[in-house]
Amino acid sequence: MSHLRVRLLTLAACAVVALAATRASAQVADHQYTSADIEAGSRLYANQCALCHGPNGDGINGIDLRRGVFRRSVSDDDLARVISTGIAAAGMPSFRFQPVELTAVLAFIRAGFDPSGTAVKVGTPGRGQALFAGKGACASCHRVNGAGPRTAPDLSDIGAIRTPSTLQRSLVNPTSAMLPINKPVRAVTKSGTTIRGRRLNEDTYTVQLIDDQERLVSLIKADLREYEVGKTSPMPPATAVLSSGEIADVLAYLLTLKGGL
Repeated sequence: MSHLRVRLLTLAACAVVALAATRASAQVADHQYTSADIEAGSRLYANQCALCHGPNGDGINGIDLRRGVFRRSVSDDDLARVISTGIAAAGMPSFRFQPVELTAVLAFIRAGFDPSGTAVKVGTPGRGQALFAGKGACASCHRVNGAGPRTAPDLSDIGAIRTPSTLQRSLVNPTSAMLPINKPVRAVTKSGTTIRGRRLNEDTYTVQLIDDQERLVSLIKADLREYEVGKTSPMPPATAVLSSGEIADVLAYLLTLKGGL
């Protein structure tokens, strides 16, 4: 094979890799608001919304816009509808924002009132629940409200402890959002038995894990020949099987999971 042909093949391979990276980046960006949206939303909120909702979004009982606590809304469409039509019974007027202005207000709310933060779009919970159980195959590893396996972390209260942006990062880049306690482990006993699972607890002398058969296992480190903590999440990125809109829907469903709250 000539040097020219090798160079052309190398350039072609690099182009394919670059295109894939660009597409992945574009897909992530497609379900995020821009920093310009968030900054514009902070100004609109201060001028139009803060009088009633307060500068921190908690001026009305039962609502905390900064923390994502709403009475009726979950999805961005829900929020947009409430803002645009108002709630007469609650004394909330309608606002005639232009589409770009409405987008900006949503972005500021989803950024947790942080102009320098990250704001992600939130879809429809019903569609997200179907995707969680079906196309996304999330329910094949995660447990919710007593149903499902224990090989991956229980998500029953995930909407109460994670923000939309951190949940979105967990979906599109699981390794970057993986908590140390949930990392996969591989242990080999002195007798040669290999045990794999998800770490639950660890101290200087012992480690507890859920193995790949969903059994709770406690190991004494002195009895192990090998012990390795994985650095990569076993969960594949959601972008491998779901569109950006579908990821936004799954995110919306996860935000509804608040355990006993």
